Amino acid sequence: QVQLVESGGGLVQPGGSLRLSCVASGFTSSLSVMSWHRQDPGKEREWVASVHNRGRALYADSVKGRFTISRDDATNTMYLQMNSLKPEDTGVYYCRHLGDWGQGTQVTVSS
Repeated sequence: QVQLVESGGGLVQPGGSLRLSCVASGFTSSLSVMSWHRQDPGKEREWVASVHNRGRALYADSVKGRFTISRDDATNTMYLQMNSLKPEDTGVYYCRHLGDWGQGTQVTVSS
């Protein structure tokens, strides 16, 4: 089982930026595809972006052009650079690797 720990969330004004991190540990082989998801209270958890172990990235249409996902396999860390944030980006952001999830980090976009 892979342990995932997210950090970097916070309160930011619309138009601002945040960078989320997810550190993975407890695995014995190379990490596979990793992804970010988010969930607002009362809504279903939604996929935000994925990054494969060769760096190929995919994004939800709602964040394309504003968010950048990346990974550093030397440090077992995945990142999500979020720019031009909107109030609708508010939610708890979760890191995922296959069937394992982190505990989440809160992102609030509000003036």
